[in-house]
Amino acid sequence: MAPALLGMGNPLLDIMATVGQETLEKYDIQMNNAVLAEEKHMPLYGELAEKEDVKYIAGGATQNSIRVAQWMLQEPGQTAYMGCVGEDEYAKKMRDVCKVDGVDARYMVDKKTPTGTCAVAIKDSERSLIANLSAANNYKVDHLKEKENMAVLEGAKVVYSAGFFITVSPESIALASSKDSIYCLNLSAPFIMQVPPFKACLVNTLPHVDYLFGNESEAMTFAETEGWDTTDIAFIATRLSLIPSARQEFGRRHRTVVITQGCEETIVARNGHVRRFPIIKLEREMLVDTNGAGDAYVGGFLAALVKGGDIGECCKAGAYAASVIVQHSGCTYPKAPEYKW
Repeated sequence: MAPALLGMGNPLLDIMATVGQETLEKYDIQMNNAVLAEEKHMPLYGELAEKEDVKYIAGGATQNSIRVAQWMLQEPGQTAYMGCVGEDEYAKKMRDVCKVDGVDARYMVDKKTPTGTCAVAIKDSERSLIANLSAANNYKVDHLKEKENMAVLEGAKVVYSAGFFITVSPESIALASSKDSIYCLNLSAPFIMQVPPFKACLVNTLPHVDYLFGNESEAMTFAETEGWDTTDIAFIATRLSLIPSARQEFGRRHRTVVITQGCEETIVARNGHVRRFPIIKLEREMLVDTNGAGDAYVGGFLAALVKGGDIGECCKAGAYAASVIVQHSGCTYPKAPEYKW
């Protein structure tokens, strides 16, 4: 049986550690942000690796969401994931994690380039991500077109990519979003909207997106780059939902836009209507770090979507998954969820 959920993205091994203000200033790091690594960031990876509390976790935004969805579903083989890795120990670590989790990892292997890494700088329960894509940057649509992988794509009920994948393989996004599967995309980070080629790909893809995810800062950045002159999240979500859909041939006329707002309620817009759904509020002392919280929300949401849940059930599952991940270090979780479907 083909996996019900396919993720396509940038597999990265997270190198995560706690930092002080001096590190943030040294590398010009902003909290609650995600950027692609520049030359100035390269020494940071070594510095984090030398920290006493350093952790190595299979990461990358899409891979996080797929692992969480698999955890929520608790049925091995319900999910698959594609992306590019090197032929090295980091790739082996990620394969091992996916195998234990029950995710069918279908990595493309670039033997000449090391597996990508993501520096995760933690301060006061908040995080900043600096991604060094390396091999992840070399994914090619030819891998997706291989017979066995196309069978996974065409058999999937839901397909998901974080917006970061736009920087790597627009061709793969175009192919995946042309199929009958429910296609889901995430805005992911402000720079996706601020860099013209990435924004162009996003705009071209939006008509083919059934579910669009993002957080409040990403939504406001989209509005700013469109010249909408508003910071009203509900208004922005509504306008995003009303961009004409190209999914009529599959019987889907309306896009659902899901904007999370940290500890505030989630805003969902569809066909001009806005609904608000609660998150699970935790006492501050229960928070370990927010790394992966947004990815986890999407993972829980997608798990419910695969099971045929309505928007309320999807948001409830997303809120639960996020509430668990923020109580753990990185995108990790207990053996089994306590969530009741």
